[in-house]
Amino acid sequence: RAARSTKMMENKVFLSFTFYSTILILKMYVVAIITGQVRLRKKAFANPEDALRNGGVQFCREDSDVERCRRAHHNDMENIFPFLFLGAIYSLLDPSPTVARIHFLIFCVGRIIHTIAYLLRLRAPTRSVAYGVAQLPCFSMALQILLATTPYW
Repeated sequence: RAARSTKMMENKVFLSFTFYSTILILKMYVVAIITGQVRLRKKAFANPEDALRNGGVQFCREDSDVERCRRAHHNDMENIFPFLFLGAIYSLLDPSPTVARIHFLIFCVGRIIHTIAYLLRLRAPTRSVAYGVAQLPCFSMALQILLATTPYW
C-alpha cells in the first residue's frame, strides 16, 4: 500500500490535478456558504421548518439573490464534476506535466472568474467568456482521452 501511495505522489500531473481540484471543491463550498448567508440576510428559506426557526412561515419563499447563488452553485456542479473525471483520467495518460498544469490552471481560473462574475453581476460577456475559456481544457482532455482509448473500442 505504501509503495502505491508513493508512486501516486511521484506523478506530478496527478499532484497538480489534485491541487487544482481541491481549490475548485473549496470554491464550491464557499459558494454554498454564501448561499446560506444570503438566505439568512434576505430571510428567504427553502423549507418551512427553517423559515419558522427564523421568523415565520412567511419567510419560506424564493428570492432573486438566493436564486442567483443557487444557479452559480448548480453551474459549478455541471462543470466541475466532469472536470474531476476528465482530469483524473487525463492524468493517467502520462501527459507533459507543464501542458497538464496549464490545462488545470486555465480551467480553475476560468471557473473562479465565472463565479465572481456570476455573484457580483459583472458586465456581460465576462461570465460567458470565463465559461468558454474554462471549457477549452476540458474538450482538450476529452479529445486526448478518446484518442488514447480508441484502439480499445
